[in-house]
Amino acid sequence: MPLSTHPLWLVGFRPFFSLACLAGMILPIAWALIFSGVLPAPAAPFTSVQWHAHEMFFGFGWAVLGGFLLTSTKNWVNIRGYHGPALMLLAAAWIAERIGMSFGGNWPLPLAVLANNLFLGSIVALLLWTLIRHRDRDSYRDNAFFLVMLPAFLFAKYLMLYGDNFPAGYGMTIGLFRLAFLVMLERTLTGFMKAAFQATILRQPKLDMPIKLLGLLLVGEFFLPRWLTAALAMALALLLLIRFAFWKPHLALRRIDIGIMYIGYLVIVGQLLIEALGHVVQFVWIGSVSVHLFTLGAMGSVIPAMIIRISKGHTGRKVVFDGLDRAVLYIMLGALMLRVVLPQFFPNAYLRWIELTAVCWLAGFGILGWRYIPILCQPRIDGKEH
Repeated sequence: MPLSTHPLWLVGFRPFFSLACLAGMILPIAWALIFSGVLPAPAAPFTSVQWHAHEMFFGFGWAVLGGFLLTSTKNWVNIRGYHGPALMLLAAAWIAERIGMSFGGNWPLPLAVLANNLFLGSIVALLLWTLIRHRDRDSYRDNAFFLVMLPAFLFAKYLMLYGDNFPAGYGMTIGLFRLAFLVMLERTLTGFMKAAFQATILRQPKLDMPIKLLGLLLVGEFFLPRWLTAALAMALALLLLIRFAFWKPHLALRRIDIGIMYIGYLVIVGQLLIEALGHVVQFVWIGSVSVHLFTLGAMGSVIPAMIIRISKGHTGRKVVFDGLDRAVLYIMLGALMLRVVLPQFFPNAYLRWIELTAVCWLAGFGILGWRYIPILCQPRIDGKEH
């Protein structure tokens, strides 16, 4: 079998969910060792905090988001989608970026810039080409949000590393991921609730569209007056809570595989409220609570469930969360408690909480990788090509 026709390269989620599992295992542990002084910081023209933030968002986060969008966009416009050599080149670019971010501090500037931008620039261009070229067949009119979001990630990445404005960069990046999660949860939870409980949840364009528009405005929160940012964040949180009340959480929370998506939704609300109140009230938090509430509570909780569901469903398997799948979700919820909640009560053990959180990610994504990377490297069991 030629390498380019191996099952791993049939569709985007296969290589990039595999890379996401590896990144979820390695990157938090690497950061814990750097933070504790066991490992030296990467030799690079940016700080270790910039490295950590960039790698979790643009390494781990974009492995997941890239795999999801490469798979979803082809379904949205009903085409074959990128496969074979195209995916191989994207995966190689992702790996090259990880090497460059950690070991390329002494590389010639043109090589370092190329390594650090080739993956994101290429995948954004490919995704935009798919959505624009086949827009007449697009089944979602609100995919226009992705036409704005995707190139904005390039600007956020620049600000995070090279724009001499790191807070603006990571704030914009969180806003972009938050908007992507809101769009994804809005689309997927309708089907999940129908399949799991034969329940219909509220889908009202007069509510859904303002939520997405407010999410888009908050992407640029760093460039807005503080009072306006607080007002927009508060308004978005309230609209999300109103919709949540009509999304039958009393049913969803009976099952961890569905309930974890609702927990991620509520975490986004909590993060928005902390951001809004933080602009008008001076809270004293231990650690970057707002950032880690989102990264561990939304990304860290929802992403494992997404990997399990898509890896099973899109390889022809029945989407059923078994005991180990559920254990992973509880491990990731434990990581949220360790990193965000417990430091507020036991700040003297802050380093220990970071280390234990990293161990949880190592365990959670280690289990996912052990179980699902072999599946992602195999043909579909139902005989379909992709």
